[in-house]
Amino acid sequence: MKNPVWLAPLAGITTPSVRLFFKSMGAGLTHTEMISCAGLAHGSRKTFSMLRMIEGEGPLVLQLFAPDEVTLFEGARRALSRSSFDAISINMACPMPKVTKKGAGSSLLERPETAAAMVRALTPLGLPVWAKTRKPPPASSMDTLSFSGMLLEAGASHVCIHGRTPAQKYGGRADRDAVVRSAKAFPGMIAASGDIFSVDDTLGLFGEGCSAVFVARGALKDPFLIPATLHRCGFPVDERLLAPELDTRLDLITSLGERMLQEEGEKTAVVLLKRLLSGMFKGFSGASRFRKALFETTDWRGMSEAFEECRSSERGELCDRREVS
Repeated sequence: MKNPVWLAPLAGITTPSVRLFFKSMGAGLTHTEMISCAGLAHGSRKTFSMLRMIEGEGPLVLQLFAPDEVTLFEGARRALSRSSFDAISINMACPMPKVTKKGAGSSLLERPETAAAMVRALTPLGLPVWAKTRKPPPASSMDTLSFSGMLLEAGASHVCIHGRTPAQKYGGRADRDAVVRSAKAFPGMIAASGDIFSVDDTLGLFGEGCSAVFVARGALKDPFLIPATLHRCGFPVDERLLAPELDTRLDLITSLGERMLQEEGEKTAVVLLKRLLSGMFKGFSGASRFRKALFETTDWRGMSEAFEECRSSERGELCDRREVS
């Protein structure tokens, strides 16, 4: 890996175009969306479409979810028959009921024997096996440290820990101490996830022994968090990404939109671009009006016209022409 600042798997977001975008921002690796092994085993066309990748976007980690080792192995086998990946990650972290009710995601925290068996089932495939977990619930038979240690003993080469329990979902604060205890116990094997919104968040986790960070919502809130973090860590970064001018931001969002239009289609392009707008133009005069106008746009043509209008504004600030005409 070029660096330890990685883009986390994000359901409905880490499509090929988005992954390539964050790689251009400097991410050391990216993940697929969370992919259903049951869907792969049953030959779902929609599920198989989630394996698609764009040339040049690697290193890429395949993230899978399943309720047991048999389903997991079959899904992984079928995925690898279609595409090549650099590692396989088992999701043991998703707290959403549509996943946990099927026995997958964070429900595995309460079935440690199954979780360990799933890791062992994938090792014969010849790729590094990773796991993405959470802080186990209070009533669990294992705590964060013992659960991550069990996965490593079963053959996992890397474990990412989100410092919230399943019941917390994405609310409250992540328990950084629980993550750090595992990182110190298993040097070089533990990554951190949860509440990574600033450069200092990342530097603090590195300083306490985490081998990598998975940037998730923080990357959506501020797409330039990754290059800023890498710069502070001493990694080479494109200087244009450290204090990007408006034209640079417009070039980036326009290029991303055009690629999305080609790779994922207009509907997905418009939805995902809106998720990135706040962070892309934060701090510029008139940004709130500009974002509001773009959020009201329903197609790529309207968005691209707004970007070009902004670029050609004689006032040199973000604006909606309808407001100043």
